[in-house]
Amino acid sequence: MILETPRLILRQWQDSDTAPFIQMCADDQVMRHFYKKLNASEATAFMQRLKDAIETRGWGLYAVELKATGEFIGFIGLHVHPPEFEMADAPEIGWRLLPQYWHQGYATEGSKAVLKHAFRNLRLDKVISFTASANQPSERVMQRIGMEKVSEFSHPLMPLEHPLNLHVLYEKQRSDYLHIPFC
Repeated sequence: MILETPRLILRQWQDSDTAPFIQMCADDQVMRHFYKKLNASEATAFMQRLKDAIETRGWGLYAVELKATGEFIGFIGLHVHPPEFEMADAPEIGWRLLPQYWHQGYATEGSKAVLKHAFRNLRLDKVISFTASANQPSERVMQRIGMEKVSEFSHPLMPLEHPLNLHVLYEKQRSDYLHIPFC
């Protein structure tokens, strides 16, 4: 499965994505709203899980490349969480991009395509998204793609006293699909 937007290709993971993915997972800016950065082996294992999820389900967190250059810039797609994420009663839409590709509308553009695919082709009833409450840029992407804030919660895998424990939860219902401003 490949999704395309005017500027992006969302696709299955390739071996050539490994080095920039490891770089992204170890980047201080990229990972500042996550509990910890990933080392090379953790990032490689994570990338393999993302690849396996797409092979198994036919969808997941896709590698993203620029159409114009073929450069890997990060990932955008859907993710299913384990049961301890009680708030995750639907697939989560998520994104992570290398810093040099921030503030250019790529996360919004790719996420709109993923939502369209989720509701039109996968026929999902609901898609959620969440992030640390301090992550205002990601929260703005959620708002730009038409999601609505439904709650705040303590992240179940993060210590209560951790500054990133408080998260915001957004969702979009399939019934609202016609109101999504697609590219």
